[in-house]
Amino acid sequence: MLASSFTSDPVHRRVVLRLLAGSALLLGAGLAWQRDAGAASEAVKIPPPTLDSPSSRERLEKAIFAGGCFWGVQGVYQHVKGVQRAVSGYSGGTERTATYDLVSRGRTDHAESVEITYDPSQVSYGALLQIFFSVVHDPTQLDRQGPDIGRQYRSAIFATNPEQLKVARAYVAQLDAAKLFGKPIVTRLEAEPSFFPAEAYHQDYMIENPRNPYIVFNDLPKVENLRQLFPDRYRNEPVLVKGR
Repeated sequence: MLASSFTSDPVHRRVVLRLLAGSALLLGAGLAWQRDAGAASEAVKIPPPTLDSPSSRERLEKAIFAGGCFWGVQGVYQHVKGVQRAVSGYSGGTERTATYDLVSRGRTDHAESVEITYDPSQVSYGALLQIFFSVVHDPTQLDRQGPDIGRQYRSAIFATNPEQLKVARAYVAQLDAAKLFGKPIVTRLEAEPSFFPAEAYHQDYMIENPRNPYIVFNDLPKVENLRQLFPDRYRNEPVLVKGR
């Protein structure tokens, strides 16, 4: 009865699924499930990349990352100094199928992603990658992130230029060699930097819905981890897509 009441509406379906996830945690569901569901909020202290992009540039640049539900990915980068804009969207597929209804059902090649516009004189691409692997998500989870399962939640980096691809490839090798995660990194390096903005109701979602149980358990801890592990990178006032 529950399934039939919300599956026809993708927005309603997502809200209900996340409420159920949060309720299960609150009610003390099985320990193994809790451990998997909470994994997306765990942070790992990692070193910066030994290879990074130059920081003395005068123009803004873009980075595109996918690491599970875009609500949390966007929410973290909105609190990073030097980030001018962070937009939730879809990468890896065509513009025609870049809709939440199709992507959320796993019917496209897209991943939920975030396009970050940043000032490289304030924050380097390598620093954004360090935050991505440390606090944004668990890069060892294949085609899932916490309670979200499917290729649309895969860990992926969509390099916007050859230099980004080179830096990202070197950093993955560096982290794998250090064995800091206990398991191999499964992050995909995708050279085609497609990005299509998500619907307006997904933008600034974590900021607008801080009491949503899914946000409370999965995303707000990431922002706190950013503040604790990267205090010099953290800013308290987030940069918003919609403005005030």
